Amino acid sequence: MKENLDVHSEYYSYKKILKKINQKSEHYQHLSDRQLQARTKLFKKMLNNGKQLKDILVEAFATVREADRRVLKMYPFDEQVLGALVLNAGNLAEMKTGEGKTLTETMPVYLNALTGKGVHVVTVNNYLAQRDANQMGQVFKWLGLSVGYNSGDLNFDKKKEAYAADITYSTNSELAFDYLRDNMALTNSQQLQRGLNYAIIDEIDSILIDEARTPLIISGESESYPEIYLSADRFAKGLTEKDYQIDKETKTVSLTHQGVEKANHYFGINNLFSPDNLVLTHYVNNAMKANYTMKKDMDYVVKDNQLLLVDQYTGRIMAGRRFADGLHQAIEAKENMEIHEISHTDASITYQNFFRLYSKLAGMTGTAYEEKQEFYDTYHMRVVQIPTHKPNKRKDLPLTLYPTLQTKDLAVLKLVQKLNTKGQPVLIGTASVEASERIHKLLTQNWISHSVLNAKDNEKEALIISKAGQKGAVTVATNMAGRGTDIKLGPGVRDLGGLYVVGTELYESSRIDNQLRGRAGRQGDPGISKFFASLEDDLIQRYGSERLKKIATVQNIKGSGKRKKADKQLNSWLCLHLVKTTQKKVEGTNFEQRRNVLRFDDVLRLERNSVYGQRQQILTNQIDLTKTIEGMLGRTIERKVNQYAQGKHNWKQKELINFVNGELNLDFPENKTSKPKEIKPLKMYLNRLCVAKLNSIYKQLIQTKQITEFQRVILLKSIDQAWKDNMDVMEQLRLSVSLRGYGQHNPLVEYQNIAHYQYKKMVAQLEERVTKNVLNAEIRQAGETQ
Repeated sequence: MKENLDVHSEYYSYKKILKKINQKSEHYQHLSDRQLQARTKLFKKMLNNGKQLKDILVEAFATVREADRRVLKMYPFDEQVLGALVLNAGNLAEMKTGEGKTLTETMPVYLNALTGKGVHVVTVNNYLAQRDANQMGQVFKWLGLSVGYNSGDLNFDKKKEAYAADITYSTNSELAFDYLRDNMALTNSQQLQRGLNYAIIDEIDSILIDEARTPLIISGESESYPEIYLSADRFAKGLTEKDYQIDKETKTVSLTHQGVEKANHYFGINNLFSPDNLVLTHYVNNAMKANYTMKKDMDYVVKDNQLLLVDQYTGRIMAGRRFADGLHQAIEAKENMEIHEISHTDASITYQNFFRLYSKLAGMTGTAYEEKQEFYDTYHMRVVQIPTHKPNKRKDLPLTLYPTLQTKDLAVLKLVQKLNTKGQPVLIGTASVEASERIHKLLTQNWISHSVLNAKDNEKEALIISKAGQKGAVTVATNMAGRGTDIKLGPGVRDLGGLYVVGTELYESSRIDNQLRGRAGRQGDPGISKFFASLEDDLIQRYGSERLKKIATVQNIKGSGKRKKADKQLNSWLCLHLVKTTQKKVEGTNFEQRRNVLRFDDVLRLERNSVYGQRQQILTNQIDLTKTIEGMLGRTIERKVNQYAQGKHNWKQKELINFVNGELNLDFPENKTSKPKEIKPLKMYLNRLCVAKLNSIYKQLIQTKQITEFQRVILLKSIDQAWKDNMDVMEQLRLSVSLRGYGQHNPLVEYQNIAHYQYKKMVAQLEERVTKNVLNAEIRQAGETQ
């Protein structure tokens, strides 16, 4: 209730500002083009001198409003200005279809672009992004701002240019994937985006609700080398107990100094841990883990020549799951099975968490009120309903229900034939491509001329659907086909009753039903909407209750026992109520799925922000790289000495020597580890050894610039590999924790607990990886052969 009161009070404050804008607009009408265009430089100067956006809002809105009139020959209505004020406040403006949302956004886009920090205008497809950039971009360019269009078809330089513009038009997926790719870049110059300042999302419910159940993932296929897996497996199988050591707590295997020498001889190399041999080292480590820590019929089973994982908590087979980072392939080599390609998750984020990264976020749609609580809880955006410029004259007829798909389709056909005979245009909405093709076949068989749109060619479909209001037009469309394009009525159509929208089934959300209804009755036009459903529809078959089906059976039989006419609809109030209840049930299920995706991704959000933030600091030299690396060296030594020197009864002297001399490539005298009680001096000595080795490497990098480049690449590659490994582990965990619900454990709590432990483990592994990489680095002159 409090939120509703806030929305109402906000709305009245918008009306007060609107009054001021209208007063200023009268004055701006008398300015010359040059005087109006000069306002942009003036506004920028005011902002640079300490003014805030709110201080120039009234004048800026009046400026671009007048520019809209002169450039586009369209003058924003008061209702559009109200919508623009909602958007500028970082809220969601619900504006009905045909109310001019694209023109509405020109005002907040212009105002926020004056800061020079960039504004992103987000659409559902490339066609709309390019169309709006070309059309609305005329206004912004006329006022002295730059406009860019971003798409996956552009090369790097063109994309960079688009992001550098004051205003960038793009799709949601391209923005999010560019963000993930930017956080995999090895140099600052390889990054596209320059920050996430302000975004306006058109059709926001489609992007942040309908597409929010699946996270975005950048996957990479690592090239597998079966012969190396087999070679590494043969090497691992030939080791003796003196060649390796196992840490049972962590289930990790590492080579002793003797084992490293044996590996060098076996593979014909000088140093297994040299940067040139990182790939081979990875294969060898996986082969040892597969052979000495992974147990058949305990960690995995082999069935029908397939390697299947076993959940250690439930003992259940986890079909379709794979061990990450090449371990799966190493076990396949161990078991003499076919070795498959590796796939891994390089980066991942949900739309919810991506768009929450913007400093300010706003959106527009014709249907959002049903999801107002979700928008408020997830994005802290209030849904403000903007009244239509003219009263809505559309008639929404009640749902009719039929027992079978065939009887429903015949009822739809009968209505379309009747409407087509008198020339009234009909838009037939379907929930799937399959359904649109079924209706297409039915209309073709009955000689009804029509167009079919199923969201395959956005540009072509926008053109077709723009003509769907012409006399005699019959258009079959899936929900997304041609979205974002107004349907204008042709001559004489108003007298026939306007556009008639026919819904051939209920969607998974009443909000999407309303999107289809909203195609009719644009800006005070007449129109009609009518929905049909059957008990054989996918929605009913998948989610409908048994009670609904029983009632339908009774309804379908006369008291005398004779069947009704084949085309008789089901009139039972209870039956119709249960159909609507089914839709509500699906809406609840989908909401839970979205919330679940977000909850799991929220666990990774802080970690992702921390890792990406650290990457950015390294890329832009915001931190001392020398101190960062030395800190990692010190903490790695701290952990390893603590691991191997746990008192005189658990003093692993040889293991420590093997690690320092074998994996860190240092010269560590054995007598330095004879007394475990002198643990602090031991750590200090090893630290000095590491720093001395590191300084000797730096000396080979004569220029400071070369040292910085060396440090940056080592750190970034190590961070990226550690984060990818962590993503793989977390993906496997996310897929497996759901099974723990059977053991009375909360999957999300289990995920949170393990994620916290895994992140700490990742940081330790990252720092150890950096330590190994810098101490094993070999400096060569450019052009020198390996």
